[in-house]
Amino acid sequence: MIRKCLFPAAGYGTRFLPATKAMPKEMLPIVDKPLIQYGVEEAIEAGLTDIGFISGRGKRAIEDHFDISYELEHQISGTSKEALLDQIRDVIQKCTFSYTRQIEMRGLGHAILTGETLIGREPFAVLLADDLCVNDEGNGVLSQMVELYEKYRCSIVAIEEVPREEVYKYGVIDGKPIEPGVFEISKMVEKPRPGEEPTNLAIIGRYILTPDIFDILRKTEPGLGGEIQITDAIAEQARKGLVIGYNFKGKRFDCGSVAGFVEATNAMYEKFKERNGDC
Repeated sequence: MIRKCLFPAAGYGTRFLPATKAMPKEMLPIVDKPLIQYGVEEAIEAGLTDIGFISGRGKRAIEDHFDISYELEHQISGTSKEALLDQIRDVIQKCTFSYTRQIEMRGLGHAILTGETLIGREPFAVLLADDLCVNDEGNGVLSQMVELYEKYRCSIVAIEEVPREEVYKYGVIDGKPIEPGVFEISKMVEKPRPGEEPTNLAIIGRYILTPDIFDILRKTEPGLGGEIQITDAIAEQARKGLVIGYNFKGKRFDCGSVAGFVEATNAMYEKFKERNGDC
């Protein structure tokens, strides 16, 4: 049912300067893989192998990563280091990659609208690589959401409970539970001021969207920060029909912050040691 996954990746990564001055934040390594590769692997697990990137200036390294490097492969051919490329080779073989550029930084909603030419008129997923999600006890977050989509056939946003004092950082939903962990959304607020949040159920960087979202985004006026907010467009969908918030199984690391990036690195290093021993 769903084949395509969109990766907005045009941001400047200013919170990681100077490291991101010449390198895309999505290519920052979490132990042995760049952040964005974890996201693509999560999409593959969910059966989404048509991968679209919303790129921008200075992001060429992403394209190069998901491509064959003939010089490097020739250099390490026949050595013990050749096996280190097995994972990325597998990703490249399984996926088709497409790219388009977001010329102006006008918000996540605008980035997703920019990707319309890569998606067409079919349901699709959106994955924000800043949110690294893992589930040691089952399927990844996108796999869980695809399964839920097959049941409800509507737009879905991944949500999690966050401390009340941190709600202002997120888009927040309000709604009624319709089954364990699943909410019918009645309201969405982007980065509410303290005391104005309807709940502490925050939207994180996983979405499944139906194609009518593009028509809504074209008519969506700039909101908070003068940007076109995807939460405003999804809230319009919710007013017209069913939109679901899904409290996913697993753990999210906020790799858009330095503290979350370090936490993710430490957690993934433990997994790395389990596979490879101390290195």
